[in-house]
Amino acid sequence: MFWCSKDLMVRVDQLCASRNIKVFCGDVYGYHGYMFSDLGQEHHYVEEKPKVVKGSSEANDGPEAKKPKVDPNETTMVKKTIGFCSLKEALEVDWTNEKAKSNLKRIPVDYFLLQVLLKFRTDKGRDPQPDSFAEDSQLLLQIRDDVLETMGLSSELLPNTFVSYCFSEMAPVCAVVGGVLGQEIVKALSQRDAPHRNFFFFDGLKGSGVVDYFGSK
Repeated sequence: MFWCSKDLMVRVDQLCASRNIKVFCGDVYGYHGYMFSDLGQEHHYVEEKPKVVKGSSEANDGPEAKKPKVDPNETTMVKKTIGFCSLKEALEVDWTNEKAKSNLKRIPVDYFLLQVLLKFRTDKGRDPQPDSFAEDSQLLLQIRDDVLETMGLSSELLPNTFVSYCFSEMAPVCAVVGGVLGQEIVKALSQRDAPHRNFFFFDGLKGSGVVDYFGSK
């Protein structure tokens, strides 16, 4: 899902979950972009791992013979299962919880930026536009204050400068986010390799992306 309101994405995610359908959504805002995935409460996949060969004391003497050895030329497929939470849970983390507050320093700022931009889209029925930069910038700052206050957090988490970098869609950022999204869809369909769980955020200013999990474990 792209260019959808928060309420619509949450509703579609809930409907898909009730029918065991995997969900992907994402967007690009200026230099920033994100991808979210909900692959269900139990997503099965396999990972290719180097094969471990057990040592044998019959062929050789000494402790080295008994140690497991990793053969880089041989691999084995390991079956794994991982669970995902709903989009609603991921966006409604209780930040008044002491454990959640203690993790704030490692939380990507883009998570809070996403909350602000989704609220802007809900209120205005559109995304911030370059031709109304002055007006939209002031509204974004006000929404930032309101959203973070509702979460019980300081507006300092998202510096005022964010308004200069979240207008329109940057083609290079679209390419990165779209590439990661496509990769994750292929992994989910093939059930091979560990999926990103559950958010991927890309910061074009830093030229880097981060995967982080929000919601119930």
